[in-house]
Parts: sequence; structure tokens; C-alpha cells
Amino acid sequence: MRFSDETLLDITKRFRAELTRGLGGDSNATASLKMLPTFVRSIPDGTEKGDFIALDLGGSAFRILRVKVSHENRQTVEMESETYDTPDEIMHGSGTRLFDHVAECLGNFMEKHKIKDKKLPVGFTFSFPCRQKKLDEGYLIKWTKRFKASGVEGADVVQLLNKAIEKRGDYEADIMAVVNDTVGTMMTCGFDDQRCEVGIIIGTGTNACYMEELRHIDLVEGDEGRMCVNTEWGAFGDDGSLEDLRTQFDIEIDRGSLNPGKQL
Repeated sequence: MRFSDETLLDITKRFRAELTRGLGGDSNATASLKMLPTFVRSIPDGTEKGDFIALDLGGSAFRILRVKVSHENRQTVEMESETYDTPDEIMHGSGTRLFDHVAECLGNFMEKHKIKDKKLPVGFTFSFPCRQKKLDEGYLIKWTKRFKASGVEGADVVQLLNKAIEKRGDYEADIMAVVNDTVGTMMTCGFDDQRCEVGIIIGTGTNACYMEELRHIDLVEGDEGRMCVNTEWGAFGDDGSLEDLRTQFDIEIDRGSLNPGKQL
């Protein structure tokens, strides 16, 4: 159970090699860390202001926040939030039902906060591995954690949510961005401290993102400037690279999980 310093340095070396493999155009397909480009090109510079809604789907609870950022006298951030349960039958049911649930919670939130008549910009924190080609579109690669809703893998989650909102027809929402929770965390901290260039989540799952030089990211065209990369580091070892270190307990816990062999 206790690793020597030597073993830890060895794991670090393997981990670094996987990060590099994930960034490479030829090696990404077989890399366990997918190093997903997020299309977030910079951290906040503190001049941002406005009235926003943030959705956070990915843990055991679904959260909705209204965030007001203003600069009168001094910078202030006001937040109001509500938490909604996501029952197992919704997590494991159909994708349509899941996004209907999200749209219903958002409707309830807007009703409660008396903003149903406004079309506010929405940021959608969706804490699962997504392939992105732009900021407001994210194709779910695969469910992780306790989620297993059908018909969502391979689909654009922004489109699914828009469809659920349109079907209701009692409010409008403008989904500007879909981001991973690691990215949301980095951006929030970056708002207060511009030196923050890493976001880490340790919760239902674990993951990290960081700002990378664009020239190192083969999956995106161009080499000027930087982009935030979602490492999806929870998958480290999924390719068998940690088999010599896993104990009988690791194997047993994995066997009993919803996605055996994944997120080792």
C-alpha cells in the first residue's frame, strides 16, 4: 500500500509520458489520457461583467447558479444557487429524460428568481469527457462516474439541452459555452488570481486541466498562443500501464463499479 519514493518517481515518469502521448496527433488515439482541447484560450483578466446562469451537471447533485459580476466602485460577484437531486432512474434512463430534467430544473430556477422573461447567457459545466471543435459544442465521448443515460454518447450535449428547452417553450436560454468542471474551477480561481493556470477536481471522480502552449497541441490547428487542455487523468492506467502496482483491493473495487476497467 505504501509506495517508495522510487516507485512514485517511476509513476510520475509514466504519467508524464502519457500526457505527451495524449497531446500527439499520431499517439492520441491509443493514449489513455485524452488531453482534450477545450477552446478556452485564456483565463479571465478581471474586467468581465454581466448577468449569467451557470449549470453544473456531473456529480451526485445538479446545481444552477445565477452570477452577477459588476464593477461599480469595486468588483463584486453576487451568486444565488439552488441544488437539485438527480435520481438514479434519471442518471440510468434515457438521455431525453435526463435533459428534460435539466430543462425542468432550469425552468423552476428561473421562475423562483423571477428571470423567466430574460434570455441570459448560460455556461454549461458538464463534467464528462467531451470532444469539442468549438466552445459551445461538446460531444460526449463516454459516461463516467455513476451516469449511464442512453443515447447521449457521441451526441452534442448542448444540442440535446437546447432541444429540451425548446420543447418546453416557456423560457429561452443562450448556451454560450460548455466546459469541464476542472476548467470552471480554474476560471473561477483565475478571476481572483491571474497566476492560476491549473484546475483540479477531487470529488466523485478526479481530473485536472491546465493552460498549454498551442504549439504542443497537435489536435488543434495553429501554434500561436495557448489553450486550456482537459487531461481526463482519471483514465490513467486504463491501458494496463499500472497493472504491476494495482492491489487485490483495486481490482475488487473496479469489478464492482458501473464501468469496470475504466477510470482506474
